[in-house]
Amino acid sequence: MDEKVTPMSVPVKGVVPTGGSGEKPGGPDGAIEFRRQETLLKTGALQDAIFNSANFSSIATDAKGVIQIFNVGAERMLGYTAAEVLNKITPADISDPQELIARAQALSEELLTSITPGFEALVFKASRGIEDIYELTYIRKDGSRFPALVSVTALRDAQEAIIGFLLIGTDNTARKLADDRLRTASQYARSLIEASLDPLVTISPQGKITDVNAGSVTVTGVARDRLIGTDFSDYFTEPDKAREGYEQVFANGFVTDYPLTIRHEDGRLTDVLYNASVYKDARGQVLGVFAAARDITARKRLDQALQETNKALQTAKSAAEKANLAKSDFLSSMSHELRSPLNAILGFAQLMESDEPAPTRGQQESIDQILQAGWYLLALINEILDLSLIESGKLSLSLESMSVTEVLGDCHAMIEPLAGKNGIRLFFPKLDNPFFVRADRTRLKQVFINLLSNAIKYNSMGGRVDVTCSVAGLRLTRIAFRDTGAGLSPEKVEQLFQPFNRLGQEAGAEEGTGIGLVVSKRLVELMDGAIGMVSTVGEGSVFWVDLQSAQASDAVAGGDRNLDFAPAAAQAYTALNTVLYVEDNPANLMLVQRLIARRPDLRLLSATDGATGIAVARSAQPAVILMDINLPGISGIEALKILGSDHLTADIPVIALSANAMPHDIIKGLEAGFFRYLTKPIKVAELMHTLDDALMIANTPSATTTPKAQPT
Repeated sequence: MDEKVTPMSVPVKGVVPTGGSGEKPGGPDGAIEFRRQETLLKTGALQDAIFNSANFSSIATDAKGVIQIFNVGAERMLGYTAAEVLNKITPADISDPQELIARAQALSEELLTSITPGFEALVFKASRGIEDIYELTYIRKDGSRFPALVSVTALRDAQEAIIGFLLIGTDNTARKLADDRLRTASQYARSLIEASLDPLVTISPQGKITDVNAGSVTVTGVARDRLIGTDFSDYFTEPDKAREGYEQVFANGFVTDYPLTIRHEDGRLTDVLYNASVYKDARGQVLGVFAAARDITARKRLDQALQETNKALQTAKSAAEKANLAKSDFLSSMSHELRSPLNAILGFAQLMESDEPAPTRGQQESIDQILQAGWYLLALINEILDLSLIESGKLSLSLESMSVTEVLGDCHAMIEPLAGKNGIRLFFPKLDNPFFVRADRTRLKQVFINLLSNAIKYNSMGGRVDVTCSVAGLRLTRIAFRDTGAGLSPEKVEQLFQPFNRLGQEAGAEEGTGIGLVVSKRLVELMDGAIGMVSTVGEGSVFWVDLQSAQASDAVAGGDRNLDFAPAAAQAYTALNTVLYVEDNPANLMLVQRLIARRPDLRLLSATDGATGIAVARSAQPAVILMDINLPGISGIEALKILGSDHLTADIPVIALSANAMPHDIIKGLEAGFFRYLTKPIKVAELMHTLDDALMIANTPSATTTPKAQPT
């Protein structure tokens, strides 16, 4: 074959060429022949178009498999010219031999016959009348490879004898790439599904499991092949609830956070929240349900533990509140029980001290010891109560703007006698423009008095105390108290604000409780301030208090606001004034009787219970009433209400005189309407001063109402 053979050179069987004139032969037979020739021409044209199509490789072989036809599509696809392959090679020479061998082995098993591995296996199957399409790898002339889909068909003559084979192939590269991408995406999606620790499952509309991931196998303990095809509800502790949720998915399209419990084959339970939705095909037809379960077993256990912890905390809190209430009740009761005997001790000691004739020197020394021990014991009771109130959070403060100069002035007057007794000189600041701070006046005095007392008691003989005021920072005012005492070591400074710790002074001459500084620190902190100290051994110490600065325009007038009226001298009253004392304790009654006996302007009536006291008040119309709170029958507060509701007694000032000295007791009494609320033990001067105030109100004709009282 020296000249090029093309598909067009292959004669088409039965085609008779015409003269090309286009004229039809005459007669009926001529017309039939013309139509036959025309059909053959069309068929030939179609065959020619197929064989010359550039989109398909058409390769025809003879019965031995040698290529006889190699069309334009084959040339384009494989890079050979027809002349290079015709009558020279077989299709096996342009295909991957390993694939042909594998295909041949597969066909050998399929056809139960022994076939020589190679292209012959493919054509053998075709020769048996079995047409098939194969995925082969074609090898181009340049050695490059590409995937192809090849159809192999046996060609037969009129007697059904095989005269050759036709291989029609297409380049499968694009589809192979698409399939690879789809396969990669599918594998990626599947790997994500399998990587999920949550159980994932698809369920058919009939409720049968169609697919699961490894998480489902883990949580159920059932192999994948055993799960698929079974009813999904079989693996829950509540199958009916599971089916109900499944129906909700179909009704609403989805469910979220649906609680269920999965039972493992070994009996373990896993609490889950299911999220499920229907999935559809391209036409919108529902194919089933996709469900994902989130394991909440650990979270549920944690929630239960938290609930149990909260319950335990609530129980502990309730117990603590009860304990605090019991402690408060105990302290209140203790305070009352201790103050009652102290009232007699201190009251009669004060009487003895002021007796006529004056006590002898020995008697005075004894009285001084009684008073010193009594007032010390009272201070201890007060400090313990203060600390208890602070720690229980029940201490209420009234913060307001006030002048530091005024507060220090009051403290100076109160502390001067102690300084003089100990030979200590006091130096208070002379300020042209007083500093203003925001604090509770009463509690601030308490802090300053405590710091001044310590500076005096623990000073050197003939020492001094310097008080200074300065700006400590942004909106902070510092009040410092410097002494010239022995000073403290760093180790003792660290222990300074510990309750009942007197830093080794327990055996010293100065009395103390070890509570005062602790109470002072807590009080300052409650006023949004800070307290601290620096000390040098052998030189002395400086205690300082930092408080929030305030504007002078906000300040409340200072002075002793507990006194609404100036005191009046007893001898100013010429008329005899009756005082009624309602008290059930004989010692307390005797004390007041002796005190009143020293006042020529007063006479005393008494009653031992509230009901009797009301009756005496109505009949005797006293100028002032002294009222105990804890009385047999009705309490002093109830008696006050009855007196206030009676027009005969409504305007009589009533002074509470009680051992109930807790802050809430005082507030309750003042709110009930007492003119003053005095606590036991009685301070003689304070009682007399309060009686003078009440008598002034009682003897003022225009007085029709009792002014708002303050605690004393």
